[in-house]
This record gives sequence, structure tokens and C-alpha cells, in this order.
Amino acid sequence: MIITTLPRETTVRQDNSVERIPRRPPPEFNHSDSSIISGVMEKGFLSVALDDVNQYGPHAMIMLLFAVASVTALLLLVPSVF
Repeated sequence: MIITTLPRETTVRQDNSVERIPRRPPPEFNHSDSSIISGVMEKGFLSVALDDVNQYGPHAMIMLLFAVASVTALLLLVPSVF
């Protein structure tokens, strides 16, 4: 059995609290005043779902999850019907 210890990275924030995992810089974010559907379609469905280009990223990810789950269910159902 091989046990290795990884070096722990610590960073100090402005309020002098220590973080073990350094934060990455936030991605570019554009606020949209549109509704959920038009806000998701504004920048492109996959761009909003995967890159979080506006505040509707989590909503678009749930829509994408539902679409992928529906396609998967249909692919599993079709062979059992025929």
C-alpha cells in the first residue's frame, strides 16, 4: 500500500481567514433582465447551461438534464416495445 501526502495550499484572504483551497476568479457574467426562457435563449442554450454566462445557468442545466433524461428513457423504452 502506497500512501502519499499532497502538499496543502493555503491562501490568506483580506479578512485574514485562511482558505485551504484557493478560489478561482469568477467567470464573466452578464445580467439579463429577460424572463427565464428568453434569458436562456438569449446567449444560446448550451452556452448558458454549460458556461453560466448569465443568472439562468442553473435553470438551463436543469432543462438540459431533463432533456438528456428524456432521450435516455426513450432509448431504453424503444427496444422493450418492439
